Amino acid sequence: MISSPLVIGLDVGTGSARAGLFDPAGALLASASHPIEMWRPKPDYAEQSSEDIWRALCMCVRTVLREADAAPERVAGISFDATCSLVAIDAAGAPVAVNDEGVDERNVIVWMDHRALAETDEINSGEHAVLKYVGGKLSPEMETPKLLWLKRHLPASYARAAKFFDLADYLTWRATGCDARSLCTMVCKWTYLGHEGAGGSWDAAYFQAIGLDDLFTLGKVSSDIRPMGTNLGPLSAPAAADLGLTTRCRVGVGIIDAHAGGLGVLGALWEGKAECDLADLETGLALIGGTSNCHMAASREAVFVPGIWGPYYGAMVPGMWLTEGGQSTAGSAIDHIISDHANAPTLTAQAQAAGVTVYELLNREIARLGSEQGLGPDLTQDLHILPYFLGNRSPHADPHARAAISGVSLDRSITSQALRYYSVIQAVAYGTRDIIASMNRAGFSISKMLVTGGGTKNPLWLQEHADATGCTLILPREPEAVLLGSAILAATASGLYPDIYRAMQGMSGSGLVIKPRTDTSQYHAAKFQVFQQMYQDQLRYRELMGKV
Repeated sequence: MISSPLVIGLDVGTGSARAGLFDPAGALLASASHPIEMWRPKPDYAEQSSEDIWRALCMCVRTVLREADAAPERVAGISFDATCSLVAIDAAGAPVAVNDEGVDERNVIVWMDHRALAETDEINSGEHAVLKYVGGKLSPEMETPKLLWLKRHLPASYARAAKFFDLADYLTWRATGCDARSLCTMVCKWTYLGHEGAGGSWDAAYFQAIGLDDLFTLGKVSSDIRPMGTNLGPLSAPAAADLGLTTRCRVGVGIIDAHAGGLGVLGALWEGKAECDLADLETGLALIGGTSNCHMAASREAVFVPGIWGPYYGAMVPGMWLTEGGQSTAGSAIDHIISDHANAPTLTAQAQAAGVTVYELLNREIARLGSEQGLGPDLTQDLHILPYFLGNRSPHADPHARAAISGVSLDRSITSQALRYYSVIQAVAYGTRDIIASMNRAGFSISKMLVTGGGTKNPLWLQEHADATGCTLILPREPEAVLLGSAILAATASGLYPDIYRAMQGMSGSGLVIKPRTDTSQYHAAKFQVFQQMYQDQLRYRELMGKV
């Protein structure tokens, strides 16, 4: 039976809810995952259910307690991270439909939902001061375009909704009954100006100009905004019963999932040091990989990078500005290229029969081809991919961009499939290179990446990202760095550490280090030029077709 104080980090990603039980040194004692449902009623629509998400989290918490043989009263704190999805509830706390069918259960507009493209373009055409702090343009993945869409297209739902939340804030409210919002979610997705005044402020003129000032006059959004990891108080009795915990467990203000990953990896830069010097964090980029990729750079001074989100004050590391690049499709682009090939059913059947993943089979085929032909990354020299299936988040801030492939033949074999897979991994890496180059031109000096997420389980993904970007990759000691980031907030809220800095230092550490191969740099430089040219060509096509 475990007797020391413990904390739980809770993570809601695009496809699953997860829980991780940690000790104060950051050791993962048990983890659990449960799928969450997603509805896709129309192209570019994505909806979820807050009730389904809460049930999944509760199952995960009970599972980790059981697997670690940990008594509930030993859990001193919990905190949540989640995707930046929009939640609507009524005055009784019940779900409110965000869909044409009027199904209240589907009350979450998922981050990747791009239904509000027209509203995004309309807002971006205005001269709004807040746009300076989102790289010059809002994304349809942010909340104000989604809210404007709801008000225009589903006015009854908008009127019936008593509160709108970012998903992480909904979860802390559900856990405590306290309607306090995270500085992270509000600054990054709602245009809150965290650097103004004592604790930040809203730009009332912006909301009035776009027709959403009633969010505040009607109390649909709280102005109680607190830094991540702040102690919100104990679990409410209903929440404690749902989760299988006690009302002595403290709840920390939550965070966006990628930002939790940033906290979980950046602490490694303070490993073994006497002081938590903020300057150390300026030397690396946190790459949080998954369905999408997020690229988190912290700085003591505000750095403005056109087309890249931020700078956001205090949105990840307290007292520092966050500059956030991202790729709307990363892991999802790789999976789509694999599943869209004629050989996909055969590959899936072979992987199941062999008890391995499709990625392992494709990696084996690439290794075979490379050995036979005496080639490495240049196996893909005649195949080029622009992976903008959901537009470009950074550095072009172009939600209208789309994917393109050059060099496709009629080959339906695993060889053709493996080469496309290899090429799209490189393409995703070039997207990261594009983001880093933009950041460095603006004043950063990024030469290493601290990486976590699904792609880091794939050695081909890791080496290609090192080679294509020229950066040294540092993996965290704890692979579940997103869960660890939420656990860091829980440890701070429960008093196990005096602040987030010390929690990051005490619970994080570095693992495997991967250096770029210099003999591939010329090839990647040439292919990166093709990557950039493919986007410029697409802009030209749009101009010719009268779509600009």
